[in-house]
Amino acid sequence: MAINKLHDEFHTLDMSAGWEVPAGYPSGIQQKILSGALDEKNKRGSRTRLLRFDPGTYTTTPFVHEYWEEVFLVQGDLTVGNDANGKGGEGFKPFTYACRPPGAYHGPFLSNGGCLLMEIHYFDPA
Repeated sequence: MAINKLHDEFHTLDMSAGWEVPAGYPSGIQQKILSGALDEKNKRGSRTRLLRFDPGTYTTTPFVHEYWEEVFLVQGDLTVGNDANGKGGEGFKPFTYACRPPGAYHGPFLSNGGCLLMEIHYFDPA
């Protein structure tokens, strides 16, 4: 199975453009797709994205999906496991990493001061 990403050498990213709110996320969370595409319906593909939280933004329910997810906290703070009101959970600082297999429940998430994550999503090769 071929990877659906293009050869893309080092270049400066425009961090002020190309951000969008992913479906099902609150407006204080935006993604910027760096490479690839994920076809969740047909369970194929891969993508690399940046995900940023505005300060004080949180999600209220855990996430679960059928693809692998690798997450690296680049800057800011991220709390994992808060309740529906944004309280509680375990806090993490930059340079922390997670790798989640398909079907793993994770979150909810909160960022008090805002954060930037780099994520890689992919399906197992057929």
